[in-house]
Amino acid sequence: MAGHFAPRPTRTTVRGGHVVVPARVPRQAPASPRVRTWVPDGPLDLGLVLGPLRRGTGDPTFRTTPDGAAWRTSLTPVGPGTLRVTQRGEGIRGEAWGPGADWLLEQLPELLGAADDPAAFVPRHRLLAHTRHRRPGLRLLRTGLVLESLIPSILEQKVTTGDAYRAWRLLVRKFGVPAPGPAPERMAVMPAPRTWALIPSWEWHRAGVDDKRASTVLRAVRVAARLEEAARMPAEEARARLELVSGIGPWTSAETVQRSHGAADSVTTGDLHLPGIVGWALAGDRDADDSMMLSLLEPYAGQRHRAARLILLSGRTPPRRAPRMPHGDIARF
Repeated sequence: MAGHFAPRPTRTTVRGGHVVVPARVPRQAPASPRVRTWVPDGPLDLGLVLGPLRRGTGDPTFRTTPDGAAWRTSLTPVGPGTLRVTQRGEGIRGEAWGPGADWLLEQLPELLGAADDPAAFVPRHRLLAHTRHRRPGLRLLRTGLVLESLIPSILEQKVTTGDAYRAWRLLVRKFGVPAPGPAPERMAVMPAPRTWALIPSWEWHRAGVDDKRASTVLRAVRVAARLEEAARMPAEEARARLELVSGIGPWTSAETVQRSHGAADSVTTGDLHLPGIVGWALAGDRDADDSMMLSLLEPYAGQRHRAARLILLSGRTPPRRAPRMPHGDIARF
């Protein structure tokens, strides 16, 4: 698939020297939400389950409010939608607005880990046994959507988390559409594939996204339909399809299917910090590389991503001994 796409739009290729930004229309009184109540078959911690979807505190597509509700926007196969999820006792209440409301409510159980099987994980280290005991509500979510996890994962390639979150925030707020319903202020739905494809080069630059990552996003959205089909494939087949797009490698594909598929075994390789964290937690080796990490996680074959999440939740990380990765703001140049 890669290598056969038109060049990225520039100031001379976008008509009039600009891209059309979706109009910001005044909010109207929201229609009554569609509602669904679901009772999980075991403990469920809403914050732990939905946490991986949040790209920083200013993420326009995800928000938590003081009443304990989690708000999320999605570009579903039938249009944009807003989902509000609350937990009361053992029950989960979902409220949804917009064209994608019914789709979001239909997917609510899988989003919250109904297809996950926490009992399949057998801890073989005291640390993991202790962490699982303290975090019984951890389940692996499944969104059923690929691009909404793929694009922010591409933006996170080889940069600081803060830089990636800023880029996602700026691009979604400028080129997305307002969240349907009574969503918290400044929430938005991510742009459609065609809108991503029409973002001109200077807007990527202003958001701090270098040409390599921007080009990867553009190659992905030009085959968006084929990539979204991967949501119905087994995780490893989905990863293989994603990696056919130039610029998408094992790190990005793993980060994507962990969210889109709830892939319990898709451990992230190529990460700057994870091998050292796993090595330190399981073997006292802060210099572990990917090979050592995979060797240490081998007893958890089939559940390696869950094991890695439990290690991160344990809080057992090696003490810092090097400066943080420098912040690079290409928008200044």
